[in-house]
Amino acid sequence: LQNVRIDPSSISFSMWKDIPVPFYMSVHFFEVLNPKEVLQGAKPVLNQRGPYVYREFRYKTNITFHDNDTVSFLEYRKLFFQPDLSNGSEEEYIVVPNILMMGAAVMMENLPNFVKLLLSGALAGLKQEAFMNRTVGEIMWGYEDPLIDTINMLVPGLIPFKGKFGLFIELNNSDSGLFTVNTGMKNISRVHIVDSWNGLKKVNYWRSSECNMINGTAGEMWPPFMSPTSLQFYSPDACRSMTLVYEQSGKFEGVPTYRFVAPKTLFANGTDYPPNEGFCPCLQSGILNVSTCRLNAPMFISHPHFYNADPALVNAVEGLHPSKDQHALFLDVHPMTGIPMNCSIKLQLNLYIKQVSGIIQTGKIKPVVLPLLWFAESGSLEGPVLKQFYTNLVLIPSLLDYLQYIFLGLSVLLIISAAILMAMSQRTTTEKSPRHPTTQSKPPPSSETTPLLPDASTLSQDDAEA
Repeated sequence: LQNVRIDPSSISFSMWKDIPVPFYMSVHFFEVLNPKEVLQGAKPVLNQRGPYVYREFRYKTNITFHDNDTVSFLEYRKLFFQPDLSNGSEEEYIVVPNILMMGAAVMMENLPNFVKLLLSGALAGLKQEAFMNRTVGEIMWGYEDPLIDTINMLVPGLIPFKGKFGLFIELNNSDSGLFTVNTGMKNISRVHIVDSWNGLKKVNYWRSSECNMINGTAGEMWPPFMSPTSLQFYSPDACRSMTLVYEQSGKFEGVPTYRFVAPKTLFANGTDYPPNEGFCPCLQSGILNVSTCRLNAPMFISHPHFYNADPALVNAVEGLHPSKDQHALFLDVHPMTGIPMNCSIKLQLNLYIKQVSGIIQTGKIKPVVLPLLWFAESGSLEGPVLKQFYTNLVLIPSLLDYLQYIFLGLSVLLIISAAILMAMSQRTTTEKSPRHPTTQSKPPPSSETTPLLPDASTLSQDDAEA
């Protein structure tokens, strides 16, 4: 138990501080094959591109222990492109929605018409269109766009950022917020459980107190002696706590594991699952509106290819093929220690686009939740770390179990041997006890010191004389 606590002297502390697991983030883009037709009201036809694979390094800084059995830290991520593992380069061009323009158009839908006309005129002057053709690197890590300054001038505060715009620009070389978690020094059952995030006991993104709760861990480790029921963690990327449910027991490289997966209710709407009403009053199940924590942009997250979602979302576009094997997320956790052995967390980013009156660039686009990309963050224990884990937590305990049975078997043998020796000793003692010699041909009268029956030798002698 001491080795799973967050303590500099514990074995798992270095693993917790600088995660040794080689994580990889694989990104798949959805290219729009018929942008001109979509502007005229046609169904979008999509083609999946990639994966574009990045090696992900995670490390913690600002580690501060507190007197109340908690520790605070910032965790950073660094991503490095892996050409050898990718199906394409970051220099490849992909046709996707003009995320800034289409997002701003939906955000401005309820503003006065003259403001929208001003924006439409500015968009025409900047030669902005509903779809853009940019490189993978630009979409991921940012590109300069004069539209940012124009929007900030026309509608101050609508998009509270300046400079470059990219979907993952804030992910690389940045932290995921200040986590404060329990160390487990006083109560091992609370180890890794989040005490606060950015100083908050609850977030304020959602419409109910239950949905705003920060539950579970930071998503890296869990308390030991897990039960095959469920696990929880808070995800800053999803801006909410998430619950995974137990699916099955198994083994990863010989290490016993519990597999936890996303239930169908994870992204269900309030109609299908009432507790989720505070997250998303959405028409369809299977998507989560994250606009409240993503600069009010009309962004949604879901499982890749709308797996486990309302079929209406899948049928609104062409080119999606949801599959459990390819698109379901999972966590394989060693139940005794709460340490993940193998995991793959998969999410999809979607943009809600539609025709907005007054902004001619939106054409006749029919309302649709359009997939932009999906990504998988995957990692598993390997090499010396896995070997040490297997030796300490599987091999040695197994040997101790075998030794226990061996010692039990030896104990039984010793008891049996002792019993046999005692029996033999008693028999030997009986055989060596003094007997009265007999010289008469007939047995003497019985007495207290004479046996009632003659012994075998006496009988033999009498028989001989007869």
